[in-house]
Amino acid sequence: MNAKHFLDTNVFVYSFDQSQPRKRERALSLIAEALQSGDGLISTQVIQEFLNVATRKFTTPMKMADCQAYLIKVLHPLCQVYPDLALYEASLDIQQETGYSFYDSLILAGAQRGGCAILYSEDLQTGQQVRGVQIVNPFSQD
Repeated sequence: MNAKHFLDTNVFVYSFDQSQPRKRERALSLIAEALQSGDGLISTQVIQEFLNVATRKFTTPMKMADCQAYLIKVLHPLCQVYPDLALYEASLDIQQETGYSFYDSLILAGAQRGGCAILYSEDLQTGQQVRGVQIVNPFSQD
């Protein structure tokens, strides 16, 4: 993956999902590659969403110490997009252009801000290109 790419929250959630081994393996591979290559990134929104899901919605919620370790080891090194007024304005523009929710549009705005060619997400229309960012569902069968 030589191009910069953005990992949506669902990638991190699936990396812990024992009930979906194929998706879990793919998610773990994407995360490892992002950390190793430096080409993968996330925004603070992904950190917030993941920690909320991990501590409240996992079948067995993550312990705080485990969340803190994961934050330091995985999430923080990938976080390169931070919110400001311009990011929120871009999100509103993308929402108006695409009809996506505000939070999905904020993910797209973050990917664009990060200079990403690809957004890995199963939540958006795979194959669609928004402001130079190609949406790819990393879990779809080829």
